[in-house]
Amino acid sequence: MAGSLDNSEELEFSDRPVPRDQRMGRLPLTMAWWSVCSAMFYLVIAASLALAYGARNAIIGLVLSVVAYAAVNAVLVRHAIRTGLSVSLFSRILLGRSGAAVATLIFFATAIYYAVFEGSVIAVALREYAGISYPLAALVVAVYSVALIFGSIQNWLDKFNGVLLPFYLLGLVAAVVLAVAEYGYSDAWLNLGPQGGAPAGGWWDCFVAYMGVWILMMFTYDYARFGRPEDARFHAAINFGAPFYAVAFLLNGLVGIFLAASLPTEGAVSEVSVVFALVQLMGVAGLAFVWISQTRINTANYYLAAVNMESFAETVFRLHLPKWVWACVVGAIAYALMLADVFAYILQALAYQGIFVVAWVGIALVHIATDRGAGDTDLADARAVNPAGLGAWLLASGAGLALHFAGGTAASLSAPATFLVAAAAYAALAGRATARRALS
Repeated sequence: MAGSLDNSEELEFSDRPVPRDQRMGRLPLTMAWWSVCSAMFYLVIAASLALAYGARNAIIGLVLSVVAYAAVNAVLVRHAIRTGLSVSLFSRILLGRSGAAVATLIFFATAIYYAVFEGSVIAVALREYAGISYPLAALVVAVYSVALIFGSIQNWLDKFNGVLLPFYLLGLVAAVVLAVAEYGYSDAWLNLGPQGGAPAGGWWDCFVAYMGVWILMMFTYDYARFGRPEDARFHAAINFGAPFYAVAFLLNGLVGIFLAASLPTEGAVSEVSVVFALVQLMGVAGLAFVWISQTRINTANYYLAAVNMESFAETVFRLHLPKWVWACVVGAIAYALMLADVFAYILQALAYQGIFVVAWVGIALVHIATDRGAGDTDLADARAVNPAGLGAWLLASGAGLALHFAGGTAASLSAPATFLVAAAAYAALAGRATARRALS
């Protein structure tokens, strides 16, 4: 890495763009980012969609999602690298300082919710295999997850996740091989689906389901800002592009669908049922695989929750505390939520927050396409409220929530409609503001 600092110095740049001399090399940033490609969530969501809409529809939805994510992130990655801005800082330009605070709040809250999901999976695995109580297992997970992000993304997380990546991939292969050895192979997994057959057009529902995970666009932006300008093409096309999502979504999804059809699970397919099946099939190796997959993704969840909570506190309360304090706060919140029976509520909250995230992405893409970088690093001129950005964000989010509450077919269109309304509204409002300034 160019220009490494001592570990005692703050390297997160939550309140300013990442300077050029603190950017990371290709391989370290790739290893840090690819922690996001491993999670039981990716296996389970694909399996759940296959059961609801048919395996072939799920696979089509997966492929389309890989293409869509790669296309959107290619734009976001180049902008993040060029400016060095974080989501919080970029949101000050898009929405104004007040709107940016809300966007940052949604970002770190969503990251905490995902940390709760993934952390609970490890805790359940520890409880089942080691026989310790769930509260103790959850405490162990929260404590070591916080400890792992005390080091900076530049000097620690890249190395940690780089070491674990091959073990995660070996674990995927081992799970498939052992499932075939134990239960035999059948192509019935390709015909997995609901009773009565797969619905026509189910691929669209599968594609839209993955729009609910567009929080990964914000994850991408906060990681990509550490990239070097000379590596922008590599990061846009490879590191944060189609190869990454081919592993995170497609490879994990195919394995998830296959295991759902091959492994005996009690009740509906869920992260917990998959964990039970894997631990029963693989023993201690299954526990290790679950630990590796969930720990890798949780380094990203805890890291992004901590740095965005830090940015939120600085913006709203003018409270300046080191990142390790916010890491501990995140850990305490995550632990409390892991103990509470709030998963149904959290799933609803994630659905609502996903609409706000999709709207943010639509506005960001239009801004990048039309602004051409003018003033993107001049944060001192950021207004308290940017009427164009905040107006488009609220309008699009309101439209998306209305469709979501309507249910049925309308709900399945909520995310795409939110994206289109946000992009169109921001283009119109920002264009009108520009015209007014030209006439004044």
